[in-house]
Amino acid sequence: MAIITSGKTFANGEQLSADKLNQVITEATFNASDAVDGSTMTLIGGAMAVADEGIVTGKIAPGAVNFSKLTDVLDEDDMSSDSDTSLATQQSIKAYVDGLPGIKAHCVWNGILTGTNAPISGSGVTSVTRNSAGNYTINLSVTAPSANFTTLVSSTAFSGASQNFSTGAYSASTTTVEVTRESSAGVGNDGSSSTPLSFAGIW
Repeated sequence: MAIITSGKTFANGEQLSADKLNQVITEATFNASDAVDGSTMTLIGGAMAVADEGIVTGKIAPGAVNFSKLTDVLDEDDMSSDSDTSLATQQSIKAYVDGLPGIKAHCVWNGILTGTNAPISGSGVTSVTRNSAGNYTINLSVTAPSANFTTLVSSTAFSGASQNFSTGAYSASTTTVEVTRESSAGVGNDGSSSTPLSFAGIW
C-alpha cells in the first residue's frame, strides 16, 4: 500500500494543467494504515505527529541518548550563568548547595564527663575533650575552609542562688573549637548532666 495518497487522480485522456499538478502535492494525505503505527506516530489533520505517550523509555534504544547530545545542560558549581532555560548537572547542584553558608557542624554534650567522649547528639563532630572544669575542645569531623568561622555555644546561664554563668567559644583551627564556661567569679564550671552544653559551627 502507498504511504501517501495523491491529492489528485487523473482520468485517461484528461488534460494536464499546473493547477491539477499542484493538487497532486498540496492535497496529498498520508495513508493512516501504512504511514504511522498508531502508537508512536499518529495522523492529525492529515499530518504526521507524535502520539500521546508515543515516546517512552522502552522505545528508545540503549545508548541512543547520552550527555554529549544534551546541549542545554550546564555543569557550573557556582551557577554563574544564571540561565532560565538550561538544566544543571546533579554534581553542580550538590556543589552549589554544599557551598552555601550554613551550620556545618553541631552537637550537644555532657560537660561533666572527663576525657574525650562522643557527643550526645550532633553532626560533623567526632568528639568533645574536657580539658579542665568548664574548658572543652570540640573535635570536628568536617574541615572548615579557614580557621576563622562563626561559633555558637549555649548552656544554662543561672546556677544556684548567687552565681551567673557565661559560655564562650572560638575557632582554634579548621577542625577544632575551644569552649569555656565560667562563673561570674571567673571560675570554670561544667554544669550538670541534666544541663548539657550545645555548639554550632557556621561557614
